[in-house]
Amino acid sequence: MKSSQQIVRLRKTLLAHYDACGRSLPWRIRPEDRAAGVIADPYKVWLSEIMCQQTTVSAVTPYWHKFLQKWPCVENLACAPRDEVLAAWAGLGYYARARNLHKCAGMIMDEFGGVFPNTEAGLLKLPGVGPYTAAAISSICYGEATNIVDGNVERVISRLRMVQALLPKARTEIRILAGVIADPKRAGDYGQALMDLGSQVCKPKNPKCGMCPWEFACLAGKAGVAEDYPKKIKKQTRPVRYGAVFYLENGGEILLRRRPDKGLLGGMMELPGTEWGAEREAVDKMLAHAPSSHNWQQCAKEVSHVFTHFTLYLNVFVAQGGDVNTGIWASLDRLDTYALPSLMRKAIRSAQSL
Repeated sequence: MKSSQQIVRLRKTLLAHYDACGRSLPWRIRPEDRAAGVIADPYKVWLSEIMCQQTTVSAVTPYWHKFLQKWPCVENLACAPRDEVLAAWAGLGYYARARNLHKCAGMIMDEFGGVFPNTEAGLLKLPGVGPYTAAAISSICYGEATNIVDGNVERVISRLRMVQALLPKARTEIRILAGVIADPKRAGDYGQALMDLGSQVCKPKNPKCGMCPWEFACLAGKAGVAEDYPKKIKKQTRPVRYGAVFYLENGGEILLRRRPDKGLLGGMMELPGTEWGAEREAVDKMLAHAPSSHNWQQCAKEVSHVFTHFTLYLNVFVAQGGDVNTGIWASLDRLDTYALPSLMRKAIRSAQSL
């Protein structure tokens, strides 16, 4: 089969599969919806794309609904206090996304008159919007012929063409191969169809090759080595870090402080604590960082949390009393209004169980 004929067939079979089997997602305009005159809302699509970065659809869906209920349009989100946005995001992880989300909403109001840019190039100027997100929004909402490549697409294309180069270096080659196939006529549907193919059929483990519309052309599938692709540089063992936090309670309130905007968990609230280091410190050294000289009790078990690049173990110390000149006092009855990441909520639960 000639290359041009195969590309036409790849496009047709993928879109036919999407028309019949594509996912129905809260933010997605299906082909039948579009045929009925429904138009994609850039705000809703943008919100979903930012949330779905490195997070599963099942985890994102309740957050997406919650955000829309609180802030139905980009103007509402731009006007919201940043702390409210961070608090609503708490638990979803990768908190730079929430900071950029709020910053981006403000930029759209201040510099674009409340209207999202309608091109991939324009969208790339927004904070938190990278090549994949810009391509997705511009194709889904504005029909721009773009080349959408995420992790799912990398897996599909690497198997389809048996790309031998290792990720992440292979990304340039994969992007070129994906761009050749991209359908310019149904750009939004094509991109979503390809992402669905990766997430629902061409899975990392146990791919459903018999259900794949591209089975006829997939080189890795024909060779019976689909699970060997994409080829990746072997991951190093995740390093471990250690630290301590201090839970100080006084009259139904606990002491919190804000993390710096830059860095991990930037802008979020936390229990006062030590720096995170490669070695466990002795108890007396940890207590030297306590916010006060109260009678601290140590929880029996450390709290553990897995970040992308390391695993963290925190000792939790508990005390009662006030007379502290740092941080803020937060009511225990209103902790859900504070931007506390999952790690700190774990530490609080541990302290309260002592």
